[in-house]
Amino acid sequence: RTTGTAAAALRSSVRATQTRRAHAISNPTLANIEKRWEAMPPQEQADLWMALRDRMKVDWTEMTLQEKKAAYWIAFGPHGPRAQTPPGEGKQVFWYTMGGLAVTAVIFFGIRAGARGTPHTMNKEYQEASDAYLKENNV
Repeated sequence: RTTGTAAAALRSSVRATQTRRAHAISNPTLANIEKRWEAMPPQEQADLWMALRDRMKVDWTEMTLQEKKAAYWIAFGPHGPRAQTPPGEGKQVFWYTMGGLAVTAVIFFGIRAGARGTPHTMNKEYQEASDAYLKENNV
């Protein structure tokens, strides 16, 4: 069993670790983050995001304006999958799609041109004779 003073010391140390406050991130680190983010190495991006995430756990009134802007931009800014498409990408997709359809049409009609004609059983006279035969034999 723990004594009363040991339990109190343990509780106070737990409280101290739970209320740990992240230190403010320096302004040069956050300056022009919008322009520098894409060029930063992935490890540096992750480190900065983790530091901001830890910083956001405190009361937001204690965060600097730079930290708030950087956290918002990293979370919702136009980078990665939210980045703007390059100019002319829509036209390029359209023309590649049209090219693919043209190649498909050439292959389709090329195969049809090389195929045999319709079988002799597909003409009208053969079908009528076949129907008459079936009626005669009650099939």
